[in-house]
Amino acid sequence: MSQRLELAGIRRTVPEFTLLVGAAMLAGAALGAALSGVILAVMMGALVLMGSIVYVSVQISRRRSAFADQLDDLVQLLGSNLRAGHSVLQAMDSLARELDDPAASEIARVVNQVRVGRDFGGVLEDAAERMESDDFRWIAQAIAIQRQVGGNLAEVMDTVGETIRERNAIRRQVRSLSAEGKLSAYILVGLPIAVALILQIINPGYMTILTESLFGWFMIVTAVTMLALGSFWMSRIIKIKF
Repeated sequence: MSQRLELAGIRRTVPEFTLLVGAAMLAGAALGAALSGVILAVMMGALVLMGSIVYVSVQISRRRSAFADQLDDLVQLLGSNLRAGHSVLQAMDSLARELDDPAASEIARVVNQVRVGRDFGGVLEDAAERMESDDFRWIAQAIAIQRQVGGNLAEVMDTVGETIRERNAIRRQVRSLSAEGKLSAYILVGLPIAVALILQIINPGYMTILTESLFGWFMIVTAVTMLALGSFWMSRIIKIKF
């Protein structure tokens, strides 16, 4: 949980974040109980919990996507600093001051870990793994090879940067083409939940029938299961890897 909060850029400790989510769940449950009753209170509390989990996941995805978008500038600035006569570590330190987050914080983390004695190549690989970036992994491999056999790293960065720019262009095109599918998935997943909440507020007795019999609970469990399976299926469809 601590790692996920850090990846999401949420500057809270796990106890603080857990306390905030718990307070929000209690507030949502209290609001649901005041509007309708116990059923809506449970639904509101569960919705807040699910919303917090989804929020962290979305923030992680956005941060990784923003990091991928910054790699063009990162490679270009790294090559420029190397041409100016800086060492690789000095060039990385300069990048941490010149770039914006999340690239700045990730590069600063790399520099700090190297300065306390960790292996440079291993730190770069860890950063690529943490951000799930194949492009940054190529940068790490290029630096590792140059440190072993020598050569002009600035020219290598130019070649790697050209490849990354082409891949980013394709990735942005794929993102724009899949945006409609993502919006449809969000609507299809959120519509049943929204309808259930609205019905529970407008006419509580209409939804109460489902909780008064075993068959009603079976229908609820079946609906939730089908919604979860459909959400997973749609998430796999709209997530394109290249």
